[in-house]
Amino acid sequence: MADIIVPEVGESITEGILAEWKVESGAVVHVDDPLFVLETDKITLDVPSEHEGRVEIKTDAGETVQMGQIVGSIDTTVEPAAEKEEINEGPPKEIPAGMLQVKAKIEAATGLAPSVRRLVDEHGIDARKIAGTGKGGRIIKADVLGHIAERKTAKISTEEGTRTRVPMSMIRQRIAERMVIAQQSAAILTTFNEVDMTRVMELRARHQEPFVAKHGIKLGFMSFFVKAVVEALRTVPEVNAQIDGTEIVYNNFYDIGVAVSTEKGLVVPVVRGADMLSFAGIEQTIADLARKARDRKLSLDDITGGTFTISNGGIYGNMMSTPILNTPQSGVLGMHAIKKRAVVVDDAIQIRPMMYVALSYDHRLVDGKEAVTFLKKVVECIEDPESNLMEF
Repeated sequence: MADIIVPEVGESITEGILAEWKVESGAVVHVDDPLFVLETDKITLDVPSEHEGRVEIKTDAGETVQMGQIVGSIDTTVEPAAEKEEINEGPPKEIPAGMLQVKAKIEAATGLAPSVRRLVDEHGIDARKIAGTGKGGRIIKADVLGHIAERKTAKISTEEGTRTRVPMSMIRQRIAERMVIAQQSAAILTTFNEVDMTRVMELRARHQEPFVAKHGIKLGFMSFFVKAVVEALRTVPEVNAQIDGTEIVYNNFYDIGVAVSTEKGLVVPVVRGADMLSFAGIEQTIADLARKARDRKLSLDDITGGTFTISNGGIYGNMMSTPILNTPQSGVLGMHAIKKRAVVVDDAIQIRPMMYVALSYDHRLVDGKEAVTFLKKVVECIEDPESNLMEF
C-alpha cells in the first residue's frame, strides 16, 4: 500500500485546495496518470501517480490540504492488466442511449462522497437535480455549493437583479492581493508611445516559411518584443533593477516574464536568459511555457524570479491599457492591438499598421526621462529590426 501525498511545490507554499479528483475510489491507475488537481495561491497543477494500483480516496474534492498531507492511498498489489481483463470480461451488452443517461445520472447522484452527502442532506437537496462535473458525471462538493448558490440567487428580488456567489480560487485571491500590494508599495506611473509595425510584419511574412521549415515553430511578434526589451533594458538598466529596502539591486541578467491567460487567471512564466536565446529559442520557450500553463504543469520555478514583464493585451483586441507592475519588478511593457491608422511619414499621409505600447514603471526608481528613453529604444528596435535585432 502506498500513500497519495500532497507534494511540496515551493518553500513559501504551505497549503492548497484539492480542487478535483481525476479518478474515483476503486479506479486502477498507472504511473504518471493524473490523480488530482492541486490549486495553490500561485499555481494550479495536476498531481500524477507515482505508483500502479487501485486508488482509495480519503479526502474529498474542495477540501483545504497541507503540503505533505496524505489524501488517499494506492493498493499496489492490484495488477492494472488484470483489472482491465476483469472489466472487459464477457460480451458487451447493448443498452439504449436514453437508459445509459438515466443510469449515469442516478449513479452520480447516489455515489456521493461522505462530505458531499452531508451537505446535500443538510440543505434538503435532491441530488438528482444537480449536474455533476466530476469524473463520469460524479457530483463533487463544488457542484453542491454551486447549486446552493443558484437557489439563493433565485430568491433575490427583481429590483436587485440576479447574482451568483462563488468562492474565489486561491490563485484569484493571490492575484488580488498582489495587485493591491503593487498599488500600495510602488509609485506606479505609465508612459505611452506608438510603434509602426510595417517592417516587422513584412520581415515576419518574408521569413515565416523558411523559419518554420528550419525550426518547426512559427515566428511570432513576441520574440521581436522580447529582443527589443532586452536591448532597452541594456540601455536603461534601472528598469531591470528593483528596490530592496534602502538599496537598489541591479539585475545583470534578463529573465523576461510573459503574461499568459489561463482558465484560473493570469500567470507570468519566465523566459530565462532571454538575451542568450535566438528568435527560435524564445518562440519555443514561450510555446512550451504556455502549454505547461494550459496543462497545469507549471512549476514554482517557472513563474518566479523574473526581472521584467511583457503583457500582450492585443490578442484580445485591447487598444490601450496601463499594465500593473509584477512586484518587485520595476517595469512592465504592455503590447496592444495592431490597427491601421493614417500617419505622417516623410511629410505624407500614409496608412500604416500601428500599435500603442505602454510602460508602467516604479517612479521611485525610474524617472520620466529613463522611461521615455526605454520606450524609444523599444520603438527603434521594432521599426528597424534588420539593424537592431536580426540574426536569421
